[in-house]
Amino acid sequence: MKNTLKVERAILNLTQEELAQKIGVSRQTINSIETNRFVPSTLLSLKLSKVFGKQVNEFFTLELED
Repeated sequence: MKNTLKVERAILNLTQEELAQKIGVSRQTINSIETNRFVPSTLLSLKLSKVFGKQVNEFFTLELED
């Protein structure tokens, strides 16, 4: 799975720590999502969706091997 979390976060001028606080996770979790080491749960994805004001599939996309 591919994501544009880092880009979306930059558009809102948020640090990893600030985004983490907004959705109730650690900064390390945000880093792990951005580097594709962690696939977020549905709940976490929906929380990110709310922060970005976009649908989940606008910042998470499937790749051929998924």
